[in-house]
Amino acid sequence: MTRQIRTSPAACDQSLHQAYDTALLDLDGVVYAGGRAIGHAVESLAAARADGMHLAYVTNNALRTPEAVAEHLGELGIPTDAAEVITSAQAVARLIAEQVEPGSKVLVIGGEGLRVALRERGLVPVESADEDGLAAVVQGYGGPDLAWGRFAEASYAINRGVPWYASNTDLTIPGARGIAPGNGAAVEVVRIATGAEPQVAGKPLPPMHRETVLRTGAKRPLVVGDRLDTDIEGAFNGEVDSLLVLTGVTDAEQLLRAEPRHRPTYVDRDLRGLLAGQPEVVPAAEGFRCGGWTAVALNNGVLELREDDEDGEDYEETGEGRESGESGGNGNGGSGLDPLDGLRALCAAAWTAAAEDVCTLDAAKALARLGLQ
Repeated sequence: MTRQIRTSPAACDQSLHQAYDTALLDLDGVVYAGGRAIGHAVESLAAARADGMHLAYVTNNALRTPEAVAEHLGELGIPTDAAEVITSAQAVARLIAEQVEPGSKVLVIGGEGLRVALRERGLVPVESADEDGLAAVVQGYGGPDLAWGRFAEASYAINRGVPWYASNTDLTIPGARGIAPGNGAAVEVVRIATGAEPQVAGKPLPPMHRETVLRTGAKRPLVVGDRLDTDIEGAFNGEVDSLLVLTGVTDAEQLLRAEPRHRPTYVDRDLRGLLAGQPEVVPAAEGFRCGGWTAVALNNGVLELREDDEDGEDYEETGEGRESGESGGNGNGGSGLDPLDGLRALCAAAWTAAAEDVCTLDAAKALARLGLQ
């Protein structure tokens, strides 16, 4: 069956935390950034949990163990059990265990998270490519202090024909001082030295989604993330709904240019979006309307945004609306219109115009009006 192409953010009459049983939350850029909690994350997650929503934290970072992640979240004011944390290390360990004999030796290029996950699956982590009976090589993020010689060790084994696995291929990872090379960059180093291709487990690929569902038992999950190419694409591949929050790496312009597999079900400013419904985007005479904003794809290659009052008269183009820190959700903010509703209308106009492709319309002026450029 051909999957229907998303051409607009969806509406939801219920608050999202009531419409879905489990939130599958990315961490970096969603819950915290640089080790510190993102604004409104702690209280929003507490409210969602108190009202019955299950929370699970899903990360491509294979360095830390679930226990370490849970401890960090607790320090931020988000009480978390280790069982509520799912890592790409766990997903790749299961993938390897399904293809090798129990008790097999696996060369580890990465951190403690990988070693713990391998032991959980009855496998034996080792450090040398010269181990007798080596069954696999697994590579995951090892942190900034991972020695260059570890990549050589992986290459020696892979060039001898040992199967290669990677926890994930994220090229970058955000940190307190900025963006740094991620495990995907390290995988490229080994790929150059070997000409081989690893089996990959992490988001956006199915092994990670399967690991998450198996560990959480979610029946109606909602993926919550900040990255189009991992979180949102992972939801697309798993055929589940998603919420993009604008607290991480994805900005409004990238969202408008999203290809079909990167288009989220919902979009909101931050995790307060879990506690709200989502407004409907409806076709208008010339474009698409949401919350008093109308977005139109013009013939001259421009995305235009119009604001009108209840009588249909244009507001002066003041760009007034919620302050940039206020959440999306439903309805208006104060006396102005919600910029997030304008963005939702723009998404509908851009995605409809692009269909199966990437939108190339100029949205600079429209996003500037919303304060989202």
